[in-house]
Amino acid sequence: MHIFYSEDHKLRDAKTELFGGELVAPFEAPFRAEWILAAVKEAGFRDVVAPDHHGLDVALKLHSPDYLDFLETAWSRWVADGYRGEAIATCFPARRMRQHPPRDIDGALGYYSFAAETAITEGTYAAARAAMDCALSAADHIHAGNRAAFALCRPPGHHAAIDLYGGYSFINNAACAAQRLRDQGAAKVAVLDVDFHHGNGTQDIFYERNDVYFASLHGDPVDAFPYFLGFADEEGAGEGLGTTKNYPLPRRTGYDVWSAAMADALARIAAFGAEAMVVSLGVDTFERDPISFFRLTSDDYIRMGAALKRTGLPVVVCMEGGYGVPEIGLNVANVLKGLSG
Repeated sequence: MHIFYSEDHKLRDAKTELFGGELVAPFEAPFRAEWILAAVKEAGFRDVVAPDHHGLDVALKLHSPDYLDFLETAWSRWVADGYRGEAIATCFPARRMRQHPPRDIDGALGYYSFAAETAITEGTYAAARAAMDCALSAADHIHAGNRAAFALCRPPGHHAAIDLYGGYSFINNAACAAQRLRDQGAAKVAVLDVDFHHGNGTQDIFYERNDVYFASLHGDPVDAFPYFLGFADEEGAGEGLGTTKNYPLPRRTGYDVWSAAMADALARIAAFGAEAMVVSLGVDTFERDPISFFRLTSDDYIRMGAALKRTGLPVVVCMEGGYGVPEIGLNVANVLKGLSG
């Protein structure tokens, strides 16, 4: 199995995150990718490949042009205005306020963000482009006839919506992989999001489309970030009605309950007629993850990967969350073990 990985992820090295009323060292940091890469190599997955460089053609089918322009220029605008810290949104266009992009960068940050925990730093855009390249290259690998590929994306992407960043996400890597597979001839594609947090960005992008099925297993949004999407009654709209399925799950969910939800999601994906699947893989469902509340064990991830393999679909795995504990590498490697058989 090819592992698509770019050293450019290290360019995204934020020093501050707003958490619990304090500025703390971010949970999403370069060590995550380093731990994962070391663990998958130790597990025998040594075919590590640098991604091809892609343009923005695919991303422009999913994200608004003004949003991508903002991401590219935000840091230089922030510095030009004399700010010395990292760029963190502080003012948002909330209910009954005008929805327009401010000329001032401080306001623009809030317009294009839905969460204040995610800072933009000097290398953020370059790292986000590299993560997207990993996802697109993995999709290309599948299109070439291979059955599975792992895109070690960092920063993650499933919270990045049509024109919003947050949740450590800037460009939606999994959505880009799905769109790439569609562009290469797959009539229908599924995105299965198994991160602890709802893939609000992926849902936003595909909500009114009938060619991509989106299913997400996640912490109930009454208790878990991103709080305002991911409820069971969100099923798509317009031509996309019926192509979104959410599984909000309670605190202390273990693998028995979790795997039953995944089995239902996979059955729906099969009924949809998907020809390929993109998996947004978060291992923050682990029992000791510091910012989540599920109870999966390391062995459960082998079973998860085996269930993905049994679908018979070609699979692109895009890395999403998993934080703060060394087992994130082992857990990712276990998914790949199960998937590879």
